[in-house]
Amino acid sequence: MTQPSLSPAAGVRPRATRAASDLYRAVWRWHFYAGLMVLPFLISLALTGGLYLFKDEIDQWLHGDLMRVESRAVATQSAQRQLDAALVAQPGEAFRYVPAPADDRASEVDIQAPDGSRHAVFVDPYSAEVTGSMAYRGSVMWTIRTLHSLSYFGTAASLIIEIAAGWTILLVLTGLYLWWPRGRGSEALKVRGRPAQRVFWRDLHAVTGVGVGGFILFLAITGMPWSTFWGSQVNELANGHNYGYPDGVRVNVPVSKARLAERESTNWSLEQAQLPLSTVTSGRGIGLDRAVAEFDALGLASGYAVDLPGGPEGVYTGSVYPDDLSQQRVVHLDQYSGQALLDMSYADYGPLGRGLEWGINVHLGQQYGLANQLILALACAGIVLLCVAAAVMWWKRRPAGRLGVPPLPRDTRRLRGVLALLAIGGVIFPLVGASLVVMAMLDALLMRRARTPAAA
Repeated sequence: MTQPSLSPAAGVRPRATRAASDLYRAVWRWHFYAGLMVLPFLISLALTGGLYLFKDEIDQWLHGDLMRVESRAVATQSAQRQLDAALVAQPGEAFRYVPAPADDRASEVDIQAPDGSRHAVFVDPYSAEVTGSMAYRGSVMWTIRTLHSLSYFGTAASLIIEIAAGWTILLVLTGLYLWWPRGRGSEALKVRGRPAQRVFWRDLHAVTGVGVGGFILFLAITGMPWSTFWGSQVNELANGHNYGYPDGVRVNVPVSKARLAERESTNWSLEQAQLPLSTVTSGRGIGLDRAVAEFDALGLASGYAVDLPGGPEGVYTGSVYPDDLSQQRVVHLDQYSGQALLDMSYADYGPLGRGLEWGINVHLGQQYGLANQLILALACAGIVLLCVAAAVMWWKRRPAGRLGVPPLPRDTRRLRGVLALLAIGGVIFPLVGASLVVMAMLDALLMRRARTPAAA
């Protein structure tokens, strides 16, 4: 009686083992494809992102001769006088003024020259003497930022980052499945062997991945709002449909067709916000000095910038996006009356907007000060190590002259389940989904080629 009851179980166990092995192979195969797609981008993103975490410190060090001044116990010159001094040094039309954000910092006047080029001119606020100039957004760290997003190479290149972010999420989730201890306990967190052995690099890759996987997921997801396609769609959803302003903000003044993001580098939640219009009167405008005084009286945090009116119906816009999210603020003033036409802060954003802004602020290393910067810098270093270990592991494993794609599962139907899960992510991130379809087609061709010799 005992023997018959055991034989079915004995037959089930090998089938269960084969099924688990097939699923492992299917996941491994797509983990390999994901790594093939994103490892170069991950290294680039980690290096440029790690540097950008310290953008203020690096810029002030590299461009200190322009941006830093000697702090003095004397009154500063008026904003208009500083702007006039900048226009003498660089003729053109001023479009933005940034009051000195600290006692030892220069003010900045941004000017468009007659030939259309834009320049950032720095002025000592105590003497109104120009300390120097550079191309507008020409600092080293702004270049690093555009390299990080690939926008340096145009819109088409920035779409690649959106696809890479989606594949990165796939990379982490499949990697977690492959690493899962399955009864190995603490052994799964050890690095065995020596650098000359493949097992060393395999374990180093796995253990490092466990350590930084959560950070990679967080950075990939919080980076998505900046993406060209998905980010713009979610932006519309998060910020409502009332002239592009966040939910809860009521716009009771005329607005132009110009967007805030077209005028300045704004935060994510206000990219679509349309600029209000000043009511044109026969009188003169309030001028820059009064506009600055109004912004100070309204309590804008130090470091705010003032965008100057662009035409007779334009407005003075004071905006500040400090490390402390609660102090984020944008105020538009009528250029004739000085009346605040719109005053928006972080508290005015909808729930989705607030959540995404928090994620973005942490992503930038701003929300929690130095600790935020250092933790993410260590995570970026871990990501580079993860990628290097993956490349060495692959090089040691691959057959000579071949790509070394992981073997097919014995039962290729196991791939269908994996593809079904991938399809869910593809619906959420359409560009990623399109790339998954292309890769699935290529994988099908590889499988067909692999079967052909056996059939012959």
